[in-house]
Amino acid sequence: MKLRITNYELRIIKSVLNLCLSVFICGLISSAFAQSDGSQQNQTGKAGTFAITNARIVTVSGAVIENGTIVISDGKIAAVGANVTVPGGAQRIDAAGLSVYPGMIDAGTNMGLAEVGQGAPATIDVAETGDYNANAKAMLGVNPHSSHINVTRVNGITTVLSIPQGGIISGQAAVINLNGSTQNDMAVVPTFGLMVNFPRITLGGGGFNPFAQAAPIDFGEAVKRRDQRIEDLKKLFRDAENYAKAQDAYAKDKSLPAPAIDLKMAALAPYVRGERPVIFTAERERDIRGAARFIADTKVKGIILGGQEAWKVADELKKNNIAVIYTNIYNLPVRDDDAYDYLFEAPAKMAQAGVRFCISTGDSGAEVRDLPYHAGLAGAFGLSKDEALKAVTLYPAQILGVADRLGSIEQGKIANLVVADGDFLEPRTNVKYVFIGGRLIPLTSRHTELFESFKDRK
Repeated sequence: MKLRITNYELRIIKSVLNLCLSVFICGLISSAFAQSDGSQQNQTGKAGTFAITNARIVTVSGAVIENGTIVISDGKIAAVGANVTVPGGAQRIDAAGLSVYPGMIDAGTNMGLAEVGQGAPATIDVAETGDYNANAKAMLGVNPHSSHINVTRVNGITTVLSIPQGGIISGQAAVINLNGSTQNDMAVVPTFGLMVNFPRITLGGGGFNPFAQAAPIDFGEAVKRRDQRIEDLKKLFRDAENYAKAQDAYAKDKSLPAPAIDLKMAALAPYVRGERPVIFTAERERDIRGAARFIADTKVKGIILGGQEAWKVADELKKNNIAVIYTNIYNLPVRDDDAYDYLFEAPAKMAQAGVRFCISTGDSGAEVRDLPYHAGLAGAFGLSKDEALKAVTLYPAQILGVADRLGSIEQGKIANLVVADGDFLEPRTNVKYVFIGGRLIPLTSRHTELFESFKDRK
């Protein structure tokens, strides 16, 4: 008897075979990419004692040393100056004609939390569900083998602040070095600051539907909603402070009723007590003023992230010692009548007004490598050359509380150094050597790998 197969069954069999073949091919491709990409992503550099000699040393915190030597040992800068003795056994790097800079710091990224922004949700780990997630830690979501890390560090950026997003309280941001096989290897300050998306006035309908017209929201009603969200946030901060007091009281007197454990309140405690900073996202003048008032009322350590119009709020920011992580250099002006250079000039205006600030890309990861050019643009529109360089080195280190370890070239600091053949903030400059934590980092990335693969094609 012959086996008869209907057309419908034949189509099913073909579909299954095609699916199996596709999965097989995808597996081969993924394996090939994993082997190729993994080999360069896991190159964490060479440790040892190094001496960078005959170099022009841009210390940032002090005078430029026109011809000097830097000795690197045990991951730190062991010596720096014009008359430094090179220890025996040190690997020498002749930097004649080259300049040494401290590694740049981007204080506003999602580095390691987002890989493929479009079409690959499984590679995105920047946000948790819900509005209040103080217990979420960006450090635990960082992927040490992200392709963005190598692409970024080979352009001279050695440290970033990786921040969570979403909701009103997004979670805790982490300061990380861009080298290491594990999250612990990369961590500089694993729980640096609490991310708060400061409530603002919104007149939109809360969602995008091209086929429906959102009902307009009265401005007065929008203000009431914003004010209510701010009051809710203040209440949450007060509750967290009371929770911390109850825990302290119980720790001193065990005869008291044991308070229930609340992970979100426990995570908030060091921030509402002013032990660690709270980072508020705010752009427009009225929102920044609102955030400044909130900081003054709650007595927290505040930082503004975004800061498009922060220079207009200089009085409040200086009064409350609030620093700004400025992320708008590459953005377009918001209003139709704003000048084209409105956002380029903002860092210079903040410097003139005496506002503490640094420059950040505000990017998820892929374009953090452009940080020097953000600073370069600010330098072309009113900010002095020295201030532009400090805005991506020493100033972010100060704002992030790591200036005792990073941000300038000084004896005893972590050896995050970049050797380049020109001005650090110019696109024509080539990076020749990078050190992170005293390790000589290979200048390889996804970009260099692709360049080598395709450069000889005709």
